[in-house]
Amino acid sequence: MENQLTILAESLEQKIAVLAEIQEYNKRQEQVFLAETVDMSGFDEAVEEKGRLIEQLSRLDDGFEILYAKLSEQLRNNRSKYAAEIRGLQQQIATITEMSVTIQAQESRNKQLIEQYFAKERDGIRQNRKNSKAVYDYYKKVNNASYAPPQLYDTKK
Repeated sequence: MENQLTILAESLEQKIAVLAEIQEYNKRQEQVFLAETVDMSGFDEAVEEKGRLIEQLSRLDDGFEILYAKLSEQLRNNRSKYAAEIRGLQQQIATITEMSVTIQAQESRNKQLIEQYFAKERDGIRQNRKNSKAVYDYYKKVNNASYAPPQLYDTKK
């Protein structure tokens, strides 16, 4: 039983480490969009790495849930015997919850930064199209203005 509780604690420690890595990648993403020039390759790299970490986090969750389901009955029946281990697990879970909330806040801020970036890019594209159209219209008018149809042309034949 102690070995299994140790495995649960190690699983939670690994989850905390993965969440810390995710927080670091969120900071990198934020820095990418706060920089003067946006490096989309750096952003893409961070997204890919975060995807890998999220998969790892999912596997850790699944393993923890399976093991906890097997131990839950024994823990309930021997609560006083394993009180220290249970408190340790509860503290780790509280840490994980805090980190999860922090990550959600980071994700929300990054989403806003990304939306602002793409809105600015769309406006730039729209402005370029508008300028190109104005230049094209000017070009057409200038070319048509130089053409003067014959003034004294007999249309009867």
